[in-house]
Amino acid sequence: MKSISKTAVGLLFALAAGVASALPVNLVSNGSFESGLTGWTIGGTDSQGFPPVAIFYNSAAGYPTGAFGEAVPQNNAPTNSPDAVGDRAAYFVSDRTVNQSLSQSITVSTGGMYQIGFSAYAPANGYANFYDATFSGVIATVQLANYAVSTGPVTTWQTFAGAADLLAGNYLVEFVFNTNGVPAKDVVIDQVYVIAGNPPVGVPEPGSLALLGLGLAGLAAASRRKQKQA
Repeated sequence: MKSISKTAVGLLFALAAGVASALPVNLVSNGSFESGLTGWTIGGTDSQGFPPVAIFYNSAAGYPTGAFGEAVPQNNAPTNSPDAVGDRAAYFVSDRTVNQSLSQSITVSTGGMYQIGFSAYAPANGYANFYDATFSGVIATVQLANYAVSTGPVTTWQTFAGAADLLAGNYLVEFVFNTNGVPAKDVVIDQVYVIAGNPPVGVPEPGSLALLGLGLAGLAAASRRKQKQA
């Protein structure tokens, strides 16, 4: 039993290391907002004084750590972001904004096909507000989203994803929020990403699947050998 356990543990560690190394690299810094808004720049104007903030999931706290008393659930929409969903997300909430934005510049070192994406959510308390809000998301010159919050789902995470054939260079990642009435609707975003390649959204990379299969096969073989020796 001890030998089997040691073999299994060793294989599992090797498998975990292999899968981790096979994960794509996110060119977006702090794409899951686990470090607050570090790496992001706030732009536009806000006459109400409620800039975008990184709130905590499942917290019924008030602004700036929560969505004014509503507990927002973790992102559960399919996504190819290599970053874990974590504990935080970015929250746009001001009722009087003109092109309020979160943005950052990314660097593509090697030209080729890249997948881009992010996830968005409309809290119920903001969705119930009388005035609408508009939201847009542009990543590496591709407009992934541009909509009135009232036309989208409420309390449901959705992923916006696409692909772009990029040359080496610097590109802008930018989200823009506009409102003009008190009270207005809100938006939460998370897991912003740019990765090399264009795998189907929500499907593990082929390398990860292969490593997983090899790891499971190794565990099964080790178990059979030990059973024969017993």
